[in-house]
Amino acid sequence: QVQLVESGGGSVQAGESLRLSCAASGSIVSIIAMDWYRQAPGKQRELVATLTSGGSAAYADSVKGRFTISRDNAKMTVYLQIGSLKPEDTAIYYCRIQGSWYDYWGQGTQVTVSS
Repeated sequence: QVQLVESGGGSVQAGESLRLSCAASGSIVSIIAMDWYRQAPGKQRELVATLTSGGSAAYADSVKGRFTISRDNAKMTVYLQIGSLKPEDTAIYYCRIQGSWYDYWGQGTQVTVSS
């Protein structure tokens, strides 16, 4: 069973940056997409960034220009660089890896942004 482990969250001031990491515990093949979601208190989980197997990235309008998704295939890790953080970015951030026959989620990492 593959596990995804996120790291890199924390408490920061508005305007600062963080890099979130999501490492897979084993080898994964036939990946369709790698995604980052977030869920703020009292809100639904939302997709913030996705990276297809072909390398195309897409972002939610609320994070365009500030967030960058990337991956390291050799390390089986997907990253989310988040810059110019705002208090409204406060949430638990989850990674997800979708494949032809599987759908893996991480346990989440907390990001808290204070003004």
